[in-house]
Amino acid sequence: MQTMRRWIMATALAGATLCSLAPSSVAAQARNDAAAGTREGTTSPVGTAPAATGYLLGTGDVIETAVLGRSDFTARVQVQEDGTVQLPFVNSVPAAGRSVLELRDDLRARLQQGGFLENPAVSVMVASYGSRYVTVLGQVNQPGVVPIDRAYRLTEIVARAGGPSDKAADAVTLTRPDGSSRALSLRTLATSAVSDDPTVESGDKVFVAAPATFFIYGQVNAPGSYPIDRPLTVEMALARSGGLTPLGSVRRVKLVRGGSETKVALSENLRPDDVLVVGERFF
Repeated sequence: MQTMRRWIMATALAGATLCSLAPSSVAAQARNDAAAGTREGTTSPVGTAPAATGYLLGTGDVIETAVLGRSDFTARVQVQEDGTVQLPFVNSVPAAGRSVLELRDDLRARLQQGGFLENPAVSVMVASYGSRYVTVLGQVNQPGVVPIDRAYRLTEIVARAGGPSDKAADAVTLTRPDGSSRALSLRTLATSAVSDDPTVESGDKVFVAAPATFFIYGQVNAPGSYPIDRPLTVEMALARSGGLTPLGSVRRVKLVRGGSETKVALSENLRPDDVLVVGERFF
């Protein structure tokens, strides 16, 4: 019985001690966890990209702010044309040209200096990226503007645009904001070292071209236009167009190139926009 009394008293004392320490300890731990999570890059909600520490905010970006335990500071706002964001308590705050961590620290300082909160655990994340983007056009499945939140490789940008379409040639052109451009092979980039895959920057344009075509008419089974997706000879072009009809003759194949008509050998390589005309054979 005496042992039971001692156990009850010890339990009660321990409980009282825990209750007296819990609020401050839990709050401090929560603040530390929140701050650590922000420093390390907390996982963003579904539909948003993780905020890279090196990413600088710009006009059009949408950010989300919050303070642990205070719902009255939660906000989702867009960086305005003047580079600022409008937030509860602190009103207009410069955001453009600053990283997420810099903005977070500034907000924390403003809340403290204004006497709103004593030691706030502030979090800031990018909800959507609107200030930095790459324009992707041509033969991709989802052409348009692709927002970027970090440095991407050219093949990554093409992949984010849905990848090349079925009509795409093995050619992609990367054009920089200064007008300089560079043509590359998608197939080569996909199988080469990462260092050979150029980095794409904000303001760049990516164009995936359609393959060049040639035209063939006359005594072939399937006249029309066909892509030149690899080196193509006249003989290969005849085969691609279904071969000759019973009236067709390989000796009566003419090439129209640049407005001039000439006879052509079967081993001749075709060029974009070449026109082949297959005539009838003599009986």
